[in-house]
Parts: sequence; structure tokens; C-alpha cells
Amino acid sequence: MKTIASNKKARFDYDISEKLVAGIVLTGAEVKSVKSSHISLKGSFVSVKNGEVYLNNAHISPYKMADNSKYDPARARKLLLHKKEIDKIHGLLESKGASAVPLSVKLDRNLIKVEVGIGRGRKSYSKKELIKKRDQLREAQRELK
Repeated sequence: MKTIASNKKARFDYDISEKLVAGIVLTGAEVKSVKSSHISLKGSFVSVKNGEVYLNNAHISPYKMADNSKYDPARARKLLLHKKEIDKIHGLLESKGASAVPLSVKLDRNLIKVEVGIGRGRKSYSKKELIKKRDQLREAQRELK
């Protein structure tokens, strides 16, 4: 699978416990725009409404060759999952403090897939510890060279 876009901030802000891969419902112009890497997952999230899963606030830039008179780049887009997976996400989101965020958008055999991560938000002190650990590992790698 080729990664088109990734959400590095989500991996830093959340402790991801579960990962799911979902299809996404897009228009033809949106597909062309996503395949040319004009998508941003910054600030986006996943929600469950009426037994359906939606990707909210993902920004897909308008395709230049299409008619974009009534196009909303940040509209909610439906994610395609099996019923068991939807129930699993809904149950995990009902638990206290859990969130669902898109981690990356990938191209799998010419189909666009969204990797959804479910986890809890990190506290600021745990983020600082993570940064310290990364710095220590980086220093150790430099010394080994």
C-alpha cells in the first residue's frame, strides 16, 4: 500500500490501541485530487452517527479540472466498514476518554483506504517523556556511529 497522507500529530497526541482500515465514499473529482496527494488530515476526526461512520474535517482540495462551484472541501465523508467493525468502534468510543482519529490515507490496488486509530489522548507530561525518550535514542544512535 502506498501512503498518500499521514497524520503525525494524531500519533503524537493519542495512545493508539486499535487500528482499522476503512474505505471512503468520494466523488470522482475528489478521487483524482486525493490520488494527486491534495488531502490533509490535520484536525480531522472520526464519528459514529446512526450506525454509520464519518470522517470529519479532512480537507481535500478541489480538483482543478472539475466544476467546483458548490464544492465543500471539509465536508463529512462516509467510511465503509463492516457492521461488526462499526459496533466495535461505537463501543470503544462510548468508553470514557476514547477517540477515533484518521492516521493515514493509503492507496491499495487503486482504491483509497483510510487507516483509523482508536485510542486515548495523551497528557502533556507523557508527551514530554516521549520527546525525551526520542532524543535519548537519537543521541545513542549518533554515538554508535
